[in-house]
Amino acid sequence: MEIIKSQFLVSSSKVTQCPEEDMPEFAFIGRSNVGKSSLINMLCQHKGLAKTSSTPGKTLLINHFLIESKQDAKQLKWHLVDLPGYGYARRSKSVRDEIDTMVRQYMLRREQLLCTFVLIDSRHEPQRIDNEFIDWLGEQGIPFALVFTKADKQSAGRTKQHVNTFLRTMLERWEALPPHFITSAETREGREELLRYLGEVMASVI
Repeated sequence: MEIIKSQFLVSSSKVTQCPEEDMPEFAFIGRSNVGKSSLINMLCQHKGLAKTSSTPGKTLLINHFLIESKQDAKQLKWHLVDLPGYGYARRSKSVRDEIDTMVRQYMLRREQLLCTFVLIDSRHEPQRIDNEFIDWLGEQGIPFALVFTKADKQSAGRTKQHVNTFLRTMLERWEALPPHFITSAETREGREELLRYLGEVMASVI
């Protein structure tokens, strides 16, 4: 799949404000400072599409982007959704709870959502907050894939070690593993694999 055009569409504070168009949607979420905005920009080859910041926790709303792509000579339009990161300790508990409720309502009620990409920092050992969120997705039957970010920040061997550790930890609770991808916003590692998977998911429903 080839992305032809990408543009910001709208920010929403609740699921009822999200676009009404019945387009396929793919959501991206992860812990604060996991490199979500950089990954989205790399994926769309649009440097200023999602706003990056040196300060974690800046995304507070549900951000929709309209994407135009081409696959097998077919033109496709779909939404890429940038969701607020979870687990940012400097937010007040009331704000964290409000954002958590907003995100979960979006995922439970948004019928257009085909897949949620959960971003994991490949430099770290498995984090409880990531596992808790992933387990919740599984309990709710929400399709998802794992995207391990920042692979360029360490050796390939170290990245592979951390990814394998994370997957082994999942297998202690899961019978089967979801699709997973290793990526770098700097080197574009994993971009083609992610786009291919997006195209396969869309092709299965269109």
